[in-house]
Amino acid sequence: MRSVIRNSFKFSKPISFSSGKHSEDARTGQRRYGGNAMAYQSIEVRKVTPTIGAEIFGVDLGGQLGNQQFQEVHDALMENLVIFFRDQKLTPEQHKDFGRRFGKLHVHPNAPQLIEGHPEILVIKANEKSKRVAGEEWHSDVSCDEEPPMGSILYMHETPASGGGDTMFANMYAAYNALSEPIRHLLEGCTAIHDSNKAHPYRRNATDRADMEFPRSEHPVIRTHPVTGRKALYVNRGFTTHIPQLKKQESAALLEMLYRHVETPEFMCRFKWQRGSIAFWDNRSAQHHALWDYFPERRYGHRVTVCGDKPFFRG
Repeated sequence: MRSVIRNSFKFSKPISFSSGKHSEDARTGQRRYGGNAMAYQSIEVRKVTPTIGAEIFGVDLGGQLGNQQFQEVHDALMENLVIFFRDQKLTPEQHKDFGRRFGKLHVHPNAPQLIEGHPEILVIKANEKSKRVAGEEWHSDVSCDEEPPMGSILYMHETPASGGGDTMFANMYAAYNALSEPIRHLLEGCTAIHDSNKAHPYRRNATDRADMEFPRSEHPVIRTHPVTGRKALYVNRGFTTHIPQLKKQESAALLEMLYRHVETPEFMCRFKWQRGSIAFWDNRSAQHHALWDYFPERRYGHRVTVCGDKPFFRG
């Protein structure tokens, strides 16, 4: 077991993105094209809220997505930050194949690998023996990595018998847009430390992986999305420890304000899981929070995560 410390910060060259005309709602941060939401031909997109989230119909993720259908699923993700699918049936290989359409698959640096032959699949589970569950704090997945994941795809196999276990998602474009101009100006000159030890200290005594790592990285507090070119708040209660440009008390106070800001109800949607449901969220522009309100009942799912790139800020 070894700890990986990455605390140097450099601005990354941005990935190119579409320069098509679009407008943006100053309150919600919702991207619009030609004043209206994007149009789709091969899938049906039903918004969950005007701010974040959409359910997608008319696609079998276990099959072969044509180029147009894949592009429209991608566009729906970019527009809505998190997209949901119902009544899907995927084998582990099909789950991974869908994720690979978006990029190389990520292997979690310190989570147990519970499915033999599938290190890319992270098991998300809780039952009567659980003392904690993954994702109880608002967070962006593995933001402690030097190149944090682009997105995560969770496929639910089993839900609590009595209900509960919903996941909440929040729009970080909207969080940035809702900040006052002086606070934006301050944050755009800051970076923050993201540390796996904050999120996963209990895993240090685990012995199931010889390659276990605990990354620590420095990222801009406001990041520019590499596809949309939009600015998003990029600190989270799960992984972020401090802002190195500020004194300790200043950093703690500012981060606590931002963490509470993320929890603004108007930035959110809430997804009720069913067996066979899939949620696919963009870690670069959204945070999420898993509700553990079903103890001692069981919840079980598989997640694959798509690799991303180094966060950057472009003013």
